[in-house]
Amino acid sequence: MLMASPRMTAANEKQSLPSLLSFFIYNPKFGPREGEEEKKILFYHPSEVDKNEKIRNVGLCEAIVQFTRTFCPTKPAKSLHTQKNRQFFHEAEENFWMVMVVSNPVIEKMNKDGTRVPEYQEDELLDTVYGAVIQQCYCMYKLFNGTFTKSMEAGGIDHLQQRIQKFFYRYLQTLHLQSCDLLDVFGGISFFPLDKMTYLKIQSFVNRMEESLDLIKYTAFLYNDQLIWSGLEQDDMRILYKYLTTSLFPRQLEPELIGRDSPGRGGITVSLNHYGRFLTGPYDINNPELAVRFPRIFVNTDSAYEELHLIVYKAMSAVVCFLINASVELTREFCQRLDNLVGPQLTLLASDICEQFNTNKRLSAPEKEPHFKFIYFNHMNLAEKTTIHMRKTSSMSLTSVHPDLMKILGDINSDFSRADEDEEIIVKAMTDYWVVGKKSDQRELYVILSQKNANLIEVNEEVKKLCAMQFNNIFFLD
Repeated sequence: MLMASPRMTAANEKQSLPSLLSFFIYNPKFGPREGEEEKKILFYHPSEVDKNEKIRNVGLCEAIVQFTRTFCPTKPAKSLHTQKNRQFFHEAEENFWMVMVVSNPVIEKMNKDGTRVPEYQEDELLDTVYGAVIQQCYCMYKLFNGTFTKSMEAGGIDHLQQRIQKFFYRYLQTLHLQSCDLLDVFGGISFFPLDKMTYLKIQSFVNRMEESLDLIKYTAFLYNDQLIWSGLEQDDMRILYKYLTTSLFPRQLEPELIGRDSPGRGGITVSLNHYGRFLTGPYDINNPELAVRFPRIFVNTDSAYEELHLIVYKAMSAVVCFLINASVELTREFCQRLDNLVGPQLTLLASDICEQFNTNKRLSAPEKEPHFKFIYFNHMNLAEKTTIHMRKTSSMSLTSVHPDLMKILGDINSDFSRADEDEEIIVKAMTDYWVVGKKSDQRELYVILSQKNANLIEVNEEVKKLCAMQFNNIFFLD
């Protein structure tokens, strides 16, 4: 059992949230001799930083990594804590290092003479959370560009540098570090609950599409931003799912609210017999003036190293992703055939899923708002479920609990990561809240209870009720 009391910000205090100070990628092998240090740097943000300062900062990181290797050659430094910031190191590929420097939160206190004095919150940032963020940066780069090594083999260091700069210049603008939390550590997938008959209908649909459109190599099916079916390897689906739910789908939301035929909308397909349309590819597949281009992604980069066209097609709340070998040239005729074939069937399927989902929702709807919120994660299948997060995109994370409670969840997760055996931690937080963490057989559950006058026994009973109701046969802790 762990007891804690998070710090609350007083009314006369001003708080600054964590932000990205710098981000750079370097390879020490590219500039081994004195006077060639700048050649090591493949990317540096912000770019306007003086050349000598870039070289100095990269050299310092290189020295830290080398120094820590003297203590543990197989596990170099992951982070460096200082008063004002924290640096995170990630060796994405051999000798390719990524470094992210994040400012520590600051609380400015008012002195008696009216001046403000900064107090750096050095322990507020969690290594597990931001270490996961820098790894996500590389995974997202690799999804759209392949590995650093392959790019360099294809076109040399200049080609690699161009790809890195083009990607990270835009991607870093989507990083909102103040919103990062436990979900970034898990990088899980939210699965859509279905009955067996509806699931079989979806499986039958996928099989028919792959048989009719024999170019398709992999398929993924989602509904309401939740995954139902995937033919991809787990790690590839995990990062593709993050891209779809935090980038592609939110970008489509605003045009949908404006209206179906609004100008500037991606993938418009006007049809009288279905609601299907392309989310990636040409704006209008019937317009011969528009080139037929789809984004390309890289999967199975550790083995087969496949480059694929990514076709994302939507009807109502159902989305199907078709992945086709990039060596195949996709034509307007193929897109029209896909639209005519997939659109009507996906529209009907989306209606069936919606009807079944609404029926189940009415039957299982709680009579009143529960007094607990939870996050669940299964390490084996990456299944994730949360009632704490109301919205999670690349630009924001809206949570229904206080940030200090989210910090406690991260602290408990850090404790779990250091222990191999099953474990349970209970925390008394603030005035009205209890926080419970349970780890059992590759599954983790975090519960926030709003029970002002409860004791440990009562809290334990409430969590048992939650487990019996939501996660039957999952946890075996007494």
